[in-house]
Amino acid sequence: MKIKEVIVVEGKSDTLAINRAVDADTIETNGSAVNRRTLEAIRHAQAVRGVIVFTDPDVPGEQIRKKVSQYVPECRHAFLKKKDAFGGKHRSLGIEHATPEAILEALEQVYTVAEEQTEQISRAELLDKGLIGGPHARARREALCEKLNIGYTNGKQLYKRLLMFQISPETFEQAFSDVIQEEQDD
Repeated sequence: MKIKEVIVVEGKSDTLAINRAVDADTIETNGSAVNRRTLEAIRHAQAVRGVIVFTDPDVPGEQIRKKVSQYVPECRHAFLKKKDAFGGKHRSLGIEHATPEAILEALEQVYTVAEEQTEQISRAELLDKGLIGGPHARARREALCEKLNIGYTNGKQLYKRLLMFQISPETFEQAFSDVIQEEQDD
């Protein structure tokens, strides 16, 4: 499968993993210290071919995603599930450990940030559903984020991601219902 957009990754190992899964060009940020030259290359790639930001599902990966998104807001986003990113000698977390199938699945579910953000799901609703605060909030958020394929978030970031990716109330409700059902089945 050939990917038209340029994929932004953290390093060479990520590029190798991407190329095992799909035919794509990448821009490597060389970790979380993304410099202006790299950001300019990403901006140029966005203007010419489009960009998909595909970083590790960890804190440094989220910092890179945020920095790139602020500099080049039109980027699309792919998220790898944490369970698909563990591996290596020290059980580290990264795209380089993912199978080609997991990478392909993430790239098939790419999100585009909406230019006009309208509030569809309220913070109060997230609180009422036990996604912010409470004894099960973190586990519920992890399960919900995995179902929606938007990467793991804390409570504040969950609200922002739901808005940013324009997750409809119907999609949110279905995913949340599935999470609750799975909780009851366990």
